[in-house]
Amino acid sequence: MKIFESFNLKDALFIGFCATLLVVIKGSLRLKLGISGHSMFLMTFFYIICFGVVGRVGAITACGMIAGVMAMILGIGKGGPLILLKFLMPAVAMDIGVLLFAALTPLHWRFVAIALCGCIAWAVKGLIGDLLLGMSLEVGLTKFLMSLLTGGIFTVMGAWLVVPVIHRLKAHDLISVKIK
Repeated sequence: MKIFESFNLKDALFIGFCATLLVVIKGSLRLKLGISGHSMFLMTFFYIICFGVVGRVGAITACGMIAGVMAMILGIGKGGPLILLKFLMPAVAMDIGVLLFAALTPLHWRFVAIALCGCIAWAVKGLIGDLLLGMSLEVGLTKFLMSLLTGGIFTVMGAWLVVPVIHRLKAHDLISVKIK
């Protein structure tokens, strides 16, 4: 695994592609399911696909930064300029998870562990926002745990979908990253 190296043009284009596709799908679908955490499905899928193809620490953070800036410029979602944090905090947590869980051998479980790091960061962001708005700690923690549970379900589903896509891309020689 390469750490802290610059991205070549192919990697940078793929990172931009993942970020653009994430924002476009999220903005065009605008799913109002009423279930907390459903947005983590797409975010997890595109962030981990980005890491799986590029294979470098920092790829997820770059994808999150680009997606956040694009969402902020296009006005996707609610939150104004703080929408950047909605995309960036899970991305940074997932990159930290890449470093922490690099030795986890089965690819499915490694991707799930990395994705759950992002889910925890996403839920903490919601808790901090609720507490800043004046919500009581007990209610805030209850909402945090519910968000963590429902977001975790969508996160695991998104992470499990990445492995077949990575294997399919490898089978057709479209990626050359050696992720075991």
